[in-house]
Amino acid sequence: MASIVFGAGTSHTPMLNMTAEEWPLFEEVDRHRAHLHTDGRAATYEDLLAAAPQSVLTEITRDKHTTRHGEAMAAVDRLRDGLVGADLDAVIVVGDDHKEIYHDDNMPSVLVYRGETIANVPNRTGRTTAGSHVDGSRRPNWMQRAAARYYEESETRHYPVHAGLANHLITALVDAEFDVSSANALPAGEGEGHAFGFVHRRLMKDAVPVIPVVLNTYYPPNQPSPRRCYRLGQAIRDAIERYPEELRIGVVASGGLSHFTVDEELDREVIRALREKDASALQDLPRRRLNSGNSEIRNWICAGGALEHLDVRWVTYCPGYRTPAGTGTGLCFAHWA
Repeated sequence: MASIVFGAGTSHTPMLNMTAEEWPLFEEVDRHRAHLHTDGRAATYEDLLAAAPQSVLTEITRDKHTTRHGEAMAAVDRLRDGLVGADLDAVIVVGDDHKEIYHDDNMPSVLVYRGETIANVPNRTGRTTAGSHVDGSRRPNWMQRAAARYYEESETRHYPVHAGLANHLITALVDAEFDVSSANALPAGEGEGHAFGFVHRRLMKDAVPVIPVVLNTYYPPNQPSPRRCYRLGQAIRDAIERYPEELRIGVVASGGLSHFTVDEELDREVIRALREKDASALQDLPRRRLNSGNSEIRNWICAGGALEHLDVRWVTYCPGYRTPAGTGTGLCFAHWA
């Protein structure tokens, strides 16, 4: 019987592909993107700037950026070492798609990829990718350089997928009354999105077969509810435990936590609920607070359901403020075992 023996959660923001000294550059794009107040109401950058407490200014100093960046990089390294040490046969990666592969003409709520391999294609930086939500033609050079780190440098690489386990998972989820979509290939010329590229390029020293699970966290009207995400995770674990081969499986949530407005209250509540296995709190998170970048918390909720039999061994949380308006990312990294 297969079993889930390792879990991880990781932010995948472009901030992690940049130096600490470059973080203030984000003000250039943050001034023009749509934002949310922490209660879920729409906001402009100017709205956030007017509402931001003076304490935010102490969070965007050079020293604070250097400290936060160092903590985040150390956590990424620690997750990479943990993944290697777990000696896994396959990794289920729960991530989202920013209209990199799937668009309004066909936007699955939940999709399991079942191809024999999945491509990572270099030079995808000319599109709206990598958590930017800024059209590639309008993105400055520094952002394009950061986005490039999700992808191969020169030649397309085809990473292994555990297709047998993926097919089993799809069948089991349908039997559990989850109407999942499936795909055995990507559109011609396309490669995996940044949520999955981050795991391959930053967390894996050696390529472990993956099973990509894609959640539509961002785009109405078919975003799965927090309750649905948690129960999906539970159903994934149940399916894995009924797979006949003796396999060691990992689950990685890619994305989050709060962004593009840092919401420490929300982030700390999610972390608390994961630590304490408070399934009710995770399933009852207000959907109005899980929009924009915050929506990627759904990936962590799904992982929480799949990993509820394990314990959170450590968490690193760095509220990554980058502008006086309080924009940035709640950088978070966690390990279950």
